[in-house]
Amino acid sequence: MKKNLFKAAIAALLLVAGTQAHAQTENVFVYGNNGHVLFTKTVGEIDSITFLVLTEPTTAVASEEARALANAVYGPLQTLSSSYSFLLESATETTVSFEGADNVEGPLVSQLDIEEDNKYAIKVFNRLYSSIAAANLAIDQIAALPVSATLNQAGKDLLIARAKFVRGYDYFQLVQLFGEVPLILSSVPATIATQSSTRKSIDDVYTQIVSDLTAAIPHLPVADANKSNPSQLAAKTVLAKAYLTWGQKPLSQSEVDAIKTAKVDPQKPAADNAKLQQAIGYADEVINSGKYRLLSDFNKIWGATNENNAEVIYSIHHDGDGQGDAQGNHQTHCGFTWPTDERANPHIQYADITFENAIPYSDARRLYSYLTHVTYDNQEADTLTWPLSVVRPGKWVHRKWDGINHAEGVSTQLNDIDHIDFRLAEVYLIKAEAQFYANSGDKGLDAINALRTRAGVDSLETVTEDDIQKEWGYEFAFEQKHWINLVRWRTLIKSVLDKVPTYEYYKPAYNDRAQFEALPGADPGRFDFYTRIYKHLHAKTANIDGHYYRFPIPLSENGQNLGINGQNPGYE
Repeated sequence: MKKNLFKAAIAALLLVAGTQAHAQTENVFVYGNNGHVLFTKTVGEIDSITFLVLTEPTTAVASEEARALANAVYGPLQTLSSSYSFLLESATETTVSFEGADNVEGPLVSQLDIEEDNKYAIKVFNRLYSSIAAANLAIDQIAALPVSATLNQAGKDLLIARAKFVRGYDYFQLVQLFGEVPLILSSVPATIATQSSTRKSIDDVYTQIVSDLTAAIPHLPVADANKSNPSQLAAKTVLAKAYLTWGQKPLSQSEVDAIKTAKVDPQKPAADNAKLQQAIGYADEVINSGKYRLLSDFNKIWGATNENNAEVIYSIHHDGDGQGDAQGNHQTHCGFTWPTDERANPHIQYADITFENAIPYSDARRLYSYLTHVTYDNQEADTLTWPLSVVRPGKWVHRKWDGINHAEGVSTQLNDIDHIDFRLAEVYLIKAEAQFYANSGDKGLDAINALRTRAGVDSLETVTEDDIQKEWGYEFAFEQKHWINLVRWRTLIKSVLDKVPTYEYYKPAYNDRAQFEALPGADPGRFDFYTRIYKHLHAKTANIDGHYYRFPIPLSENGQNLGINGQNPGYE
């Protein structure tokens, strides 16, 4: 029998909390937006969806439970901070994954060999719905609580607004990665049963995203010093990005079906200018608010000591594994997996040595985006280039004193750096792209040049489509934006087929030991490492086609069919 989607979401939430989902009573840990356990509640009769039912005690307890319900939306999101990297970076031309053997999760994504049982598709889809389930419960049950001395109407409105912000954010993630998805908007079992199997149209999902975010705005603070708290300007940032994406007419199920075996990108249609103007308007509100600024030093954005800086708009808070997090931010670990061992295979890495030169040498963003060497406390250095290793993503490396490529001499990295979801630079690029495709204003020139000025490179005099796309790459390397950008621009297939064959490690010499050892400076002991990169790159070009404009509707976290009507094209 097919598993009800909401039951799967609850099971996923329980697994996040470190419990095991059964029909009998369990304990669920409700996480606050700072990652700490705020409240523990007994959950009984999971199969009948009696989940975190509020008691009728003193108002103080009701107030505590209301806050716990609202904060339960964040725990599942903590578990995704690194998972997005494997889908949104490795399913493109930019990175390869060596997280285990080639027949397991990350490496399969890297080779564009993704099915409904891939761990990362499963985890992202189910955890987002776990967050949505928590949001629905919070919205419904907090609304039903009486106003009291400890929970006034403004307090209720704030908690509900936070839940609606996160629900809108969750659905925006889902629709970008999976296309049409069910819209579950209630915690009432009978309603859930009617909503959980039917996939709604792209327009319906975006309409709900806009509804949730705009409903949240009046009850949120304009901004918040704690960037993990939803705010009006964070909601307007998500709205700007949503309208930018919606305005470029995302592919429908039938359109993906028509190109599922094609090795050519679908034609980009004329944009919906009204929606792009909405993106520009929301972007301007954020840019002109005076609440955020581009840091003059790009390098000061990153690192645990720079969290909640003036450029960050919204982030997922992390204290690390075993420190109250549902899961630490493994962005710090996966891209720089084994510090002090340059020969060890990282979980995810740039796909080629040429990425070191993909950004101009004079550009300040190059130094932290593309890590070519690192010096440790004992002054020993790793050279993360040929012939020992490859360039690594550097933004999430723990550094000493904000030093340039100077890290602690530890064997593994802490995973307590906050996950930056949105920062002001992205709002500038949202505005620039919307202006360009809407043929509006200066077509994004001033917005692009604001970022280039901060990076220390010459301003542009005019803007082309290529300029827009390159600037996204320069500014947001390894920030989990790339696959989403390629899909929005309808350049996913071209990016793989045009770029990957030009890479150094695509050459035949990296798949033939004799040719490899004849290369100048080659280390014979590193042949297996480089031939594995060769294999992944050739798999990318062989396997890329139109069906990778979406990820599959996955199984539940315990391997069952979720009961959603219709698989995405090419994954049937």
